[in-house]
Amino acid sequence: MSTKPEPVPEGYGTVTPWIVTSDTARVIDFIKDAFDGEELGRVELEPGRIGHAEVRIGTSIVMLFDTPFTVDTPALLRLYVDDAEAVLARAVGAGATIVTPVTDVQAWGDRVARLRDPLGNIWWLQERVEAPDPEEAMRRMEEPKYVKAMEQTQVMDAPGLI
Repeated sequence: MSTKPEPVPEGYGTVTPWIVTSDTARVIDFIKDAFDGEELGRVELEPGRIGHAEVRIGTSIVMLFDTPFTVDTPALLRLYVDDAEAVLARAVGAGATIVTPVTDVQAWGDRVARLRDPLGNIWWLQERVEAPDPEEAMRRMEEPKYVKAMEQTQVMDAPGLI
């Protein structure tokens, strides 16, 4: 009788995002260049067409494959980083466009930037600079400087976003 394995395989989180694009190889290269991602493997269905790939970014694994869909469905991903400005610059150097430059500190303690990768996926870069308790974060939501920072991250019609 075999023992049932752990419900989540080692190295994975309980939620694993998928990035589905028309050029998975290109987005893998972008992730490696922009975020120091590590390709864990890929399965090609035929030359130039990826049926499954996995990339580790920091402590997370992202799965990818070339789209079978008739409509593009860009992924929206949040990536915690040590230095949002440095990672944003690196991502732009790898072909990303800036959607939102790095903001001032948000009420919950993060600086936030958004970028669009060459295949249209949107990445939120979040740099933790403070760790206010929930009550302090809620109080801050009323302060004009935090309201302004939040407004910057809520713009959904910024160039490169839609």
